[in-house]
Amino acid sequence: MSDWMVTRSPLPRRRSRALSPLREHLRDTFWFAPTAAMVGVFVVWLVAQELDAALVRSLQDGGDFDTLAELLRFADDAKTVVSAVGSAMMTFIGVVFSISLVAVQMASGQFTPRVVRLFVRSRITKATFAVFLATFVLTLLVLTSYDSTPDPRAATSVPLVQSVLTLLMVALSLLLFVLYVNGTLRLMRISHVIARIAAESFRAAALMPAPADDAADGEADGLGPVTAWVAHEGRAGVLRDVGIARLVRVARGHGVVLRLVPRIGDFLVPGTPVLAVHGGAAPPRRALRYTLSVGVERTFHQDLAFGLRQLSDIGLRALSPAVNDPTTAVQALDRVVQILAALSRRPLDAVVHRDRRGAARLVQPVPGWTELVDLGFAEVRGCAVGAPQVSRRLLAGLDDLLLLAPPDRREPLLRHRELLRQAVERGTPAPADRAFALLPDRQGIG
Repeated sequence: MSDWMVTRSPLPRRRSRALSPLREHLRDTFWFAPTAAMVGVFVVWLVAQELDAALVRSLQDGGDFDTLAELLRFADDAKTVVSAVGSAMMTFIGVVFSISLVAVQMASGQFTPRVVRLFVRSRITKATFAVFLATFVLTLLVLTSYDSTPDPRAATSVPLVQSVLTLLMVALSLLLFVLYVNGTLRLMRISHVIARIAAESFRAAALMPAPADDAADGEADGLGPVTAWVAHEGRAGVLRDVGIARLVRVARGHGVVLRLVPRIGDFLVPGTPVLAVHGGAAPPRRALRYTLSVGVERTFHQDLAFGLRQLSDIGLRALSPAVNDPTTAVQALDRVVQILAALSRRPLDAVVHRDRRGAARLVQPVPGWTELVDLGFAEVRGCAVGAPQVSRRLLAGLDDLLLLAPPDRREPLLRHRELLRQAVERGTPAPADRAFALLPDRQGIG
């Protein structure tokens, strides 16, 4: 057993859930939460309307018409408030939507277009829009419940519970608006954006199954010959994720082992082989339906390299002549080093998904250690010449990873360190400047 297999990874382990792709797809949409909120508030309004009707019937049956007349006067006063809330809520929604568009535009231009999905996935943003729309719908429904007759004996409904519910929704809307502004301002700050990207990367890594024993690392190489191929027949696009639980069930039911050919994040065109079958015939097409999700962009779900891709993009944009912000590049490198340090002792290249009996049923390719190191450092290293803050942080990060990585994973780190040294020596003529740029510093320059 190699020495890096002995050390446990600091990343938490958890099993992949069958509905996790659906949950992630819903999180990447903006329509689901507001739609669910409007449907939910309609159901709540029906219940509140029935409570108000029951209250009126109870007072009429008991002959308490004076109390009912007082409630009618209160309802008339509350109707003015509800009408004002209904007319102002759409203006409020427009203001919030404008703030979101400005925030998304600024973040896309300053960081990278791929961070826009952080705003789309923001829970506080979705909750704010959902509650605002639900409040507006509720005010319209409540206005239809007001009775035009002032006679308590002929009244059929006094929207008392509905009016109180509307006021509570208004209070909740104001609270969420404050939280929304605070959350939006946080997402416009680069440190919080980078931290969110790192957190999503760790979540994707935590979904990778741990090897069950010493032979797990080589099990992907002992599958035997390919007995069948399954080609992609859907639309062209990026492979976003796969239904791991369903593929495992299909492979177990047909007594085969499936091997995913492309990696998560690869672009697929119709006819591309996507699954290699080992040990039997290919499962029928209907069994494999909805197991592969293809979209227009990559997502964090099951994509181990997407976080490093975004961090590298942020670092590159920060080092461009138009921006010239090496401090942001250093912050991106901090998280690159953090992610690589957590993955330095993890089995990579391929993960094996097993059925309940422990038999391998699905082999999924993932980026190897060398590919992850190149993704995190290669492009930023090419722009580090002339930015001593970045070169010093790069050297410090590579030195830290050399201490953490096992011996068989140090080669790409040493290669990047040597290439950086050569580039700085070629691009910095003054010996004192070269010595300063090649001095490792975890803060860059401070």
